[in-house]
Amino acid sequence: MAPVTSLSDSVTQQLASALSATLPEVSADPLLRRSDRADFQANGILALAKKAKANPRELATQVVGRIVTGDELIKDVEVSGPGFLNLTISDRAITENLAARYADGDRLGVPLKENAGITVIDYAQPNVAKEMHVGHLRSAVIGDALRGMLDFTGERTIGRHHIGDWGTQFGMLIQYLFENPGELAPAEDVDGEQAMSNLNRVYKASRAVFDADEEFKERARKRVVALQSGDKETLELWQQFVDESKVYFYSVFEKLDMEIRDDEIVGESAYNEGMPETARLLEEMGVAVRSEGALVVFFDDIRGKDDQPVPLIVQKADGGFGYAASDLTAIRNRVTDLHATSLLYVVDVRQSLHFKMVFEAARRAGWLTDEVTAHNMGYGTVLGADGKPFKTREGETVRLEDLLDEAVERATAVVREKAEKVGLTEEEIVENGRYVGIGAVKYADLSTSPNRDYKFDLDQMVSLNGDTSVYLQYAYARIRSILRKADGTTPAAHPELELAPAERALGLHLDAFGDTVFEAAAEYAPHKLAAYLYQLASHLTTFYDQCPVLKADTQEQTENRLFLVDLTARTLHRGMALLGIRTPEKL
Repeated sequence: MAPVTSLSDSVTQQLASALSATLPEVSADPLLRRSDRADFQANGILALAKKAKANPRELATQVVGRIVTGDELIKDVEVSGPGFLNLTISDRAITENLAARYADGDRLGVPLKENAGITVIDYAQPNVAKEMHVGHLRSAVIGDALRGMLDFTGERTIGRHHIGDWGTQFGMLIQYLFENPGELAPAEDVDGEQAMSNLNRVYKASRAVFDADEEFKERARKRVVALQSGDKETLELWQQFVDESKVYFYSVFEKLDMEIRDDEIVGESAYNEGMPETARLLEEMGVAVRSEGALVVFFDDIRGKDDQPVPLIVQKADGGFGYAASDLTAIRNRVTDLHATSLLYVVDVRQSLHFKMVFEAARRAGWLTDEVTAHNMGYGTVLGADGKPFKTREGETVRLEDLLDEAVERATAVVREKAEKVGLTEEEIVENGRYVGIGAVKYADLSTSPNRDYKFDLDQMVSLNGDTSVYLQYAYARIRSILRKADGTTPAAHPELELAPAERALGLHLDAFGDTVFEAAAEYAPHKLAAYLYQLASHLTTFYDQCPVLKADTQEQTENRLFLVDLTARTLHRGMALLGIRTPEKL
């Protein structure tokens, strides 16, 4: 059996190849999984025996007879039960493979995906002239993590923040500002909080007039027409409060420790000119039909009350366009102009029906195909301690800024308690408090399957115990402390050494990092990467308790254990970064 030669092959992949080679005349998946009875268990013999009409245990015994055991890869193999194979990996194979990954630097031996495509991710979609609230949290956090994971695998990602910047309310706002000039300060003269304060004030004032004055309401509706028609003065004023809103958006995203590029903020307004063409194409292709003056798409399997078809309205009877037209126009743009091979939408699960209809209409039009796919990453709701949608005590929606500020405040208090012990300066306390607080919020979200609801519990989120980002950050900081105390001893792999059980468990888990990232990215499942990192920190805790590092029995053992913990730190740092979470050097 050949030794490790490729960084792209994890121990699991090498083992699968070795087992497949024992039966070269048959193509079969060995179905490997980690096992409590050995390092791995192979279950594929059962399916293979059924296909070959053979006795599975006898076939498993034949396979065992063809496997070469020793130090190169497989140390031991035995038949278990009706035909399972229990396999133990050699210590040398574990250490050598990890050493290759350690030497590879920041990529940790993880290869780039072959034939990578272009994924456009639609996420973090706030509304112009409105404050961001807790409902905007999940789209931003999940989308940012998915982007980090996909980028790491080699996929090229393009962000799209489909902000709400079009529609009736903007006619109301603009008309009010025309009649009350000077009430909106230029964007460059205010910070994010002032920008939104200005917009909130103007919005409330305009809404009050809109609701009370029928003549103003009519003028506002005419202003919407002027906006959609491209009237110069109307567009200039509209652009002013869009800019005001962006100042605010950037301030919130900065608190979330997320980078948002201006050229990736492409709101509904960007597709205004293309919507008539979208409607024309859909009607010409027969995908959409006229019904009671409106242009709609019908679906046999989507029905509402009284078993009546629920249509997707592309164009209203009065000629106006709604969300379906802008979403379909966006698909055309992303496929045709951005050359996307995948479209990923991180939106509230309550919009699932809408996107199901939009995607099906796009498929009928030929804009989505087997080669160009779209996926709706519907996410659940953030709940309060009472299990209901998260609200303030007064029943109001929680402002996202307030939530983040409180998380940072709580985390800073936790960091401050240990600051003197680890030697943190006041500046480091503040910085680490921010990293811990924001990381706590993100990890609580990302460690939950996106389609599930979760409870927002800050006390649990900033706890040093349990499945929290603080636990992972503390594990990383502990390793950095060990490395600082190593007194010049250089981490080095020693494949000739026998590994203790805790070393083996940690090493095999480290080896699975690349496979986990690829699986999580392919399934759009950041919670799988979060679970892997928590398990890694747990393995580290067991290792730390059972295997002295700086006081190991020999110099070689100290060097090898320093190598293991250093690789663990690098893996934690990289994995957390993919999720958008920082790892402080001291905690």
